[in-house]
Amino acid sequence: MVRKEKGKLKVNWLKKIANSLLQLQEFEGVELSIYITDDDTIRELNRNYRGMDKATDVLSFILNEKVGEYRLLGEIVISADTANRQAQESGYSLEEEVKRLLVHGFVHLLGYDHEKDEEEERIFKKLEEELLSKL
Repeated sequence: MVRKEKGKLKVNWLKKIANSLLQLQEFEGVELSIYITDDDTIRELNRNYRGMDKATDVLSFILNEKVGEYRLLGEIVISADTANRQAQESGYSLEEEVKRLLVHGFVHLLGYDHEKDEEEERIFKKLEEELLSKL
């Protein structure tokens, strides 16, 4: 499922990336939710769920719940405002930046946390790079 409140990104493109990520992990019967929003909304989510009163580029919410025949892995929330700024600063296209953020959020949904310790960060970054290279 894709919810888009802001930005020029095409919903079908977002779905294609999400489906590709699920296929790369050989998931069947697993759904992933993507929510594209703005800095104000992601700031509120970051404050409420992480205690950090600032906008961020991407947040991941692990659900891992069975719904009928499907398992809902979780939701990736991306700020289109921050993604636009980061794309301009890095010289990436908006699509490339959002793809990078989707992969980052997806790795979090798999249970990895780059802020935990150095070993976890190494594993996280390696998986992130592998997924990006295959998309």
